[in-house]
Amino acid sequence: MSNISAQLVKELRERSGAGMMECKKALTENNGDIEAAIEWLRKNGMAKADKKADRVAAEGRIATAQSGHQAVLVEVNSETDFVAKAPNFVEFTNKVAQDALKANAATLEALKAAAHVDGGTVEEAAKAQVVTIGEKIDVRRVARVEHDGPLATYSHGGKIGVIVALKGGSEELAKGIAMHVAAMNPPYVKAEDIPADFVEKEKEIALAAMSDKEKNKPADILEKIIAGKINKIVSDVTLVGQPYVLDTNVTVGDALKKEGAEVVSVARLAVGEGIEKIQEDYLAEVQKAMQV
Repeated sequence: MSNISAQLVKELRERSGAGMMECKKALTENNGDIEAAIEWLRKNGMAKADKKADRVAAEGRIATAQSGHQAVLVEVNSETDFVAKAPNFVEFTNKVAQDALKANAATLEALKAAAHVDGGTVEEAAKAQVVTIGEKIDVRRVARVEHDGPLATYSHGGKIGVIVALKGGSEELAKGIAMHVAAMNPPYVKAEDIPADFVEKEKEIALAAMSDKEKNKPADILEKIIAGKINKIVSDVTLVGQPYVLDTNVTVGDALKKEGAEVVSVARLAVGEGIEKIQEDYLAEVQKAMQV
């Protein structure tokens, strides 16, 4: 397949971290199938694990609220970062978080229909903000956790919000782990949460990426080598396996074990994740390079 678009090469670059020409070759070799191209790059030692490119496309803010046994995160988007940092926008998002808390809103529909503290519904209040601010304002997401135990929220500059609930332990520990989740964004809490097909695929990739010398080792030694590589990957992608950001001498699992605690629930929202933002200059760069 010779007709590989610059947009496809751009996406593969962002997801794999591989070079531009390597990405083009990978896509050509795999008929434009981006998932197969990522696997091809990894097997040839040209890429790390898929980043999934959760690129920030919209500006805005994640607001948090907590009371008693429940906590919420809400994402409200604006068109510009200037508006997102404006005091009146920050105040509005904080009020929406309190509205969500008061209404026990766990879905976007419930949040938009919830009563707003200044009157009307949250959806109506957002529309009024559009008139006042002059930009599109979108109440986009809500996450809610209810738990009768240690519960904590953490906001990183209004761009990332996290809720962590623990069984055992303390609110201080829950807060620390929420900070870790904000920084590291682990896709799974523990090894048991990882899908079996993910592990099998990683074993296949690990074997394909080995040198001939490694592959020629006795079967039991080869199995141990692969197991070691998989254990490292499992540690990298699980919350309990990662070095704890507040004390990198221990893992999050060690910190939990010390207090006899376990993670019950985790919620994390980051501004704009999942919405693609087209970066015209970068795309033009890819198109120009492909024409050489």
